[in-house]
Amino acid sequence: MLPADMVGGVSPTRQANLEASGEALSKFVSRVDAVLRNLEESAGNPTKVGAQTIKLSSLSAGSESVFPEAHDLYWQYHGVHTELTSLSKVLHLQIEAIGIAVRGAEHGFDKLEEDQRRRFWEIQAHIRDIQAKPGSNDAKGGATLS
Repeated sequence: MLPADMVGGVSPTRQANLEASGEALSKFVSRVDAVLRNLEESAGNPTKVGAQTIKLSSLSAGSESVFPEAHDLYWQYHGVHTELTSLSKVLHLQIEAIGIAVRGAEHGFDKLEEDQRRRFWEIQAHIRDIQAKPGSNDAKGGATLS
């Protein structure tokens, strides 16, 4: 049973601690936007990560029976590369969604521009799609922002 001073599952004391000023939220949005810009400019950008592939023929010109280790190395690299590309995309999307969510927390989600609200939900759907792909580690219980 909840204590008598609990309102909506949060005590008044905790509710006061959870409230954030518009200034604090604005600073946080600025920091999130800066992280997103840095990610976009870095080697961790999803497009740059996705472009760093190798061909099987780069490791072995023969059949798998001639040099099986080269084939194993290729498939291991391919699996790791796929996961890193997925993680980079999810990180990029989650940082973008956090920025929108913080703006919504400051002004009210219903007061955000329609494009921002739509983009927030598009991001959530995209993250769920990425995490639901077979073989994705996130499909086994990764967290989302929803």
